[in-house]
Amino acid sequence: MGPKIGLRSMGSGYVDLHCHYVPGIDDGVRNEEESLALLKGLRLIGYTEVVATPHMRPGMFDNTKEKIESAFEGIAIKLEGEEIPRLSLGAEHFFDEVFLERLERKDVLPYRGKSSILIELHYEVWPQNFEVLLFRLQLKGLQPVIAHPERYRALFRRSDLLASALNRGAVALLDLMSLVGRYGESCQRAAERMLEEGLYDAACSDAHRPSDVEHVARGIERLRILVGREAAERLLGENPRRIAQGNYERDE
Repeated sequence: MGPKIGLRSMGSGYVDLHCHYVPGIDDGVRNEEESLALLKGLRLIGYTEVVATPHMRPGMFDNTKEKIESAFEGIAIKLEGEEIPRLSLGAEHFFDEVFLERLERKDVLPYRGKSSILIELHYEVWPQNFEVLLFRLQLKGLQPVIAHPERYRALFRRSDLLASALNRGAVALLDLMSLVGRYGESCQRAAERMLEEGLYDAACSDAHRPSDVEHVARGIERLRILVGREAAERLLGENPRRIAQGNYERDE
């Protein structure tokens, strides 16, 4: 790893669609102090809105919509008055049959525009009939946002499965820390290839600890090198803002 990058303002108006700053509810921050430190760090590198996306994954993080909303409200109240980004709420939904059942009960947490929703897939096995399952989401008026596709083994060497999902209305969310090797070489190579192929719609932090901010900052700089400043700004600001609002469409 090269020399550390100081936490300075790298840009402004960034929207983070994937972050784990609600304490004590999943594998994210553990307490209020860590939450505040993480959010302050993200503000320093240009984020003006950060979406909390606690895990909803049966058997690992058995969170319900009500539990997440309560925990989010608790930390939001405690952090009132602090110099941090705007806080909003979603969830990282593990894409399985339980999720589809929750969808029917409306026990899910879309982004604030209520028209797009973050989903996480199994790291080792690509879902069968994925496009059909995505269509079930779309019938509910929800645009699927696929978290960190570069971290799924089925996409390490080729992107056709992801491209097919995107052609059917899904969008892809890059984890910035993948660009600096945080999850290994295979994920980094996949992320760089998908960027070159133009498959990503937005980039996020997926930060779990205050110490992640340093890696996110390096990821932003690497993103700019790979796609140029103008395209990077769209992936960090304009596009995620539109996804959160529910009015994003992929360019043809």
